[in-house]
Amino acid sequence: MSVAVSVIVPIKNEAENLPRCLGSVKWADEIFVVDSQSTDDSAAVAQQFGARVVQFDFNGTWPKKKNWALESLPFRNEWVFIVDADEALPPEAEQEFARAIADAGEIAGYWINRRFMFMGKWLRHSYYPNWNLRLFRHSLGRYEKLTDAATNSGDNEVHEHVIVRGPTGRLQTEMDHYAFPSVEVFVEKHNRYSNWEARVAIDRHLGTSAASLSSGAVERRRKLKLLSQHLPFRPLLRFLYVYLWQKGFLDGWEGYYFARLHGMYELLSVAKTFELKKKLGRN
Repeated sequence: MSVAVSVIVPIKNEAENLPRCLGSVKWADEIFVVDSQSTDDSAAVAQQFGARVVQFDFNGTWPKKKNWALESLPFRNEWVFIVDADEALPPEAEQEFARAIADAGEIAGYWINRRFMFMGKWLRHSYYPNWNLRLFRHSLGRYEKLTDAATNSGDNEVHEHVIVRGPTGRLQTEMDHYAFPSVEVFVEKHNRYSNWEARVAIDRHLGTSAASLSSGAVERRRKLKLLSQHLPFRPLLRFLYVYLWQKGFLDGWEGYYFARLHGMYELLSVAKTFELKKKLGRN
C-alpha cells in the first residue's frame, strides 16, 4: 500500500543517482521528477521507476525549481516530500512517513536529519547532525527568497530554507546525502554556491534583501550567519568550526579534507563579496 505523499525530485543530468534515490521512495503515492532539460538518460530512468517527468524552464532569477514545483504541480496529496537526486532514504522511512502523516494533527511539517557521505565514507561528526525541513503540507510551505538578483548559482534552491506556517516535528529516520562523491564535484558545486553567498551578502550590506518568509529557527540561523560575516579570518574560522568544534578530526583524513574544503568555500564567498562591492563602488 502506498504512502499518501507526493515526492518532488529536482534534477539535471542525474541518471547515475536517480536509481538509488527513486528506489528509496518507491512506496510514495506519486513522484514528480522536475527536470531542467537533462541531456543524459535522466528522463528515461525516472519513467522506469514510475515517476512523472516535468520540465522546468528557469528565467534566471525567480522562482527557482523547488518553489516553482510547489506552485505549479497538480499534487493529489496534501503532503509533499522534497528529496534531491543525490539523497536516499532507508527502508524504515516508509512506515515512519505513513505514521507521521496519519498522526500529524496540527503539525505543518517535519525535519529530517542527513548523513553526509564524503570520499565514500559517512562523516559521523563533520556537518552532523544536519536537519532539513523536507516533509510538509504543500499549501503551508515555501522556500524563502533572499535575493531578486541573478546569482549564477544554478536554477535550484540550495541554501534557502523551507518556511512552513505552523508547528513542526522531527523524524527519527535519517537520510543519506551523497552530495560529494569526489573533490572535483565539491569544488564545482561550491564555486556556484559561493556566487549565491556573495550576492545575498551584498543585498544585506545594501539593505536590499528580498527576504519574504521567516521562522524562528531559520531567522536565528540567519542572524548567526550575518554575525559571522563581520568576523576576521573567516576561512580559517570555518575550517576550525568543522574540524575542531564539530570534531571533524574524528572523521580521519576525510574529515580533515572536508573541513579544509569548507574553509576554501568560505574564502571564495569572502573574495566574491569583496569583488561585488568593488564593482558597485561600495568597498
